[in-house]
Amino acid sequence: MNRSVRPSRLAPGARVAVVAPSGPVPEERLQAGLDILRGWDLDPVVGPHVLERHGDLDYLAGTDADRAADLQSAWCDPSVDAVLCARGGYGVQRMTDLLDWEAMRAAGPKVFVGFSDITALHEAFATRLGLVTLHGPMAAGIDFIKNARAQEHLKATLFAPETVRTIVSGGRTLVPGRARGVTLGGCLCLLAAERGTPHARPSARGGLLCLEDVGEETYRLDRYLTQLLRGGWFDGVRGVLLGSWRECGPEETVRALLADRLGGLGVPVVEEFGFGHCDGALTMPFGVAAELDADARTLTLDEPALR
Repeated sequence: MNRSVRPSRLAPGARVAVVAPSGPVPEERLQAGLDILRGWDLDPVVGPHVLERHGDLDYLAGTDADRAADLQSAWCDPSVDAVLCARGGYGVQRMTDLLDWEAMRAAGPKVFVGFSDITALHEAFATRLGLVTLHGPMAAGIDFIKNARAQEHLKATLFAPETVRTIVSGGRTLVPGRARGVTLGGCLCLLAAERGTPHARPSARGGLLCLEDVGEETYRLDRYLTQLLRGGWFDGVRGVLLGSWRECGPEETVRALLADRLGGLGVPVVEEFGFGHCDGALTMPFGVAAELDADARTLTLDEPALR
């Protein structure tokens, strides 16, 4: 697995576009997030359809075409330095193939931030554009608005990425050891859903795989992991970092499942690493060469996530 192109870090005064590729966005939460970004001396601009809701499918923020148009317009605008997702939910897979990926490639690299349903876009940016992206808090997310650790780790990654080259977890070692690879991953159910779609990553070979999910019963997590295992997607993976599993069943049952399905891979595994759907979620760069030390529970990037 090759390391990806690193976008430039942000500087005070940078223009950042906020888009909603998935679910509808509560206006009060969006305004609170925009206030935080302005407090960082950024210049946030909001996509035209961010506050819309699909006429028939109220779990979508506007039509597929409008959500895609907002993302593509922001990405291809030379005055925009970063594109931040407002929230997750569901809907990215419906609009990903409506994007003009050649035009987006021609626009050059820039910072992209989001998680949860945005996993499908992390995969698309990796396979179609070869870019480093940031799996981190979203502009209208409760964690971003309310939690200082989530805010500060994202801010440091955006403005001073050399200060967060080592990401320290308070988690547990599930399988000891050290491993080197390129970071990737996201929401488990989305990674499973990507199988067989256009431009999907064939496997996690050579990767340090970051996995998390929310609101999935334990047997469903088992199904996703088993599907990926049976399909050979884990073949050649170098190490696994496990984030949060909020509302996925009793902790001891989820832990037993993860040990059962992942413990036999023969690679280091760390759990409770502190990213995903949890309070104070860490920002995890994807597409960066790094070393996982499962005993120390650290991820050390070879170079800062952003230039």
